[in-house]
Amino acid sequence: MILTVTLNTALDITYRTPALIPHTTHRVTEVVERPGGKGLNVARVLSALGHETVVTGFAGGRTGDVLRELLGAGSTARPVGGKHERRGRPRPVDALLPISGSTRRTIAVVDAATGDTTQLNEPGPTVSAAEWTAFLSCYDRLVPGAEAVALCGSLPPGIHVGAYAELIRRARAAGVPVLLDTSGEPLRRGVAARPDLVKPNADELALLTGSRDPLRAAHDARRRGAHAVIASLGPDGILAATPEGLWRAAPPAPARGNPTGAGDSAVAGILSGLVERLPWPTRLSRAVALSTATVLSPVAGEFDATAYEELLPRVRVTEHPAP
Repeated sequence: MILTVTLNTALDITYRTPALIPHTTHRVTEVVERPGGKGLNVARVLSALGHETVVTGFAGGRTGDVLRELLGAGSTARPVGGKHERRGRPRPVDALLPISGSTRRTIAVVDAATGDTTQLNEPGPTVSAAEWTAFLSCYDRLVPGAEAVALCGSLPPGIHVGAYAELIRRARAAGVPVLLDTSGEPLRRGVAARPDLVKPNADELALLTGSRDPLRAAHDARRRGAHAVIASLGPDGILAATPEGLWRAAPPAPARGNPTGAGDSAVAGILSGLVERLPWPTRLSRAVALSTATVLSPVAGEFDATAYEELLPRVRVTEHPAP
C-alpha cells in the first residue's frame, strides 16, 4: 500500500470556454468536477497504475462531502449535473478526516481556442489543534502498513510550518520511505528532516537554495538533507540527483495543453517505480510519460492513457557524469 497525504484537499472544477478574453462575459461549454489536491492526484494515478493506495488528510463542509462522494464512487471526474462514471477502475481508499471548516475549490478555466489554462485557487480551511492531533493519530496507524508515503501540497491555515518535517520523522522512525512535494518554508524545514525524496519544480528549488542552476541547486538540496532530488523542469522534463547517479529525462517533444496535475503524475511515476524497485532511468521515463500525458488530457489532472503508452518508449533519459 502507498499512503498519500493531502492536508489541503480541494474540489477541482474545470470550466471550458471557446475563448478566454479579459473584461468580457463568457459562455461555459462544459463544467467538470473531480477530487483534487496534490496527494489525491498522485493517488488517483497510482491506482490507475495498479497500486493499492490510501489517501488521508482533511475534508469538510459541503465541498468536502462532494469530494468524498466522487472519491467513493470511483469516478475520476463528472460533468456537473451528470452521473458518476463507474468503470470498475481501481480507486484510492478514503481515510480523510472530517473537519469543521469547508474544503476549498480550485477553478481551472480552459481556453479551447489556445489550449491555455487559467487557474484560481481558494485558500484552505483553518484546521484546529484538536483536528491536527486526530490526524497525527490516524497517520501513525496508517504509516506502518505503507510501502511508501507521499506528503503533498500546501499547508492549510492552522497547521504549523514544520508539520511536514514532523511527518517525515514519524515515517522514518517506522522505516517507511517518504517523498515530500511542497514549497517555501515547509519545504525548507522538511528537507532538514531528511526525506528519502523531494520533488520541487525549478522555481521552488531556486527559492530553497538560492541558485537558478537546477543542477547546482539539486546538489545543494541533497547537502541540506534530501536523500534524492527530482526536479521538475516543466516542458524540459526532469532532473534527478540521487546517490546512484544523475539523470535528465525529457519528453520527445514539447506538449501543449493543461499542465494541472502534471507534477503530481510525475510523483506517481517516481513512487510506483520506487515500490516496484525499478532502476532510476525506468522510473524517470515513467514519470515524464505520465506528466506529459497529463498535459495532453482534456480534463485537468487526468492523464491520457493512450498518450502515456505511446510516449513511454520515446522518453529520452541521459545519464550525466558525477561533478
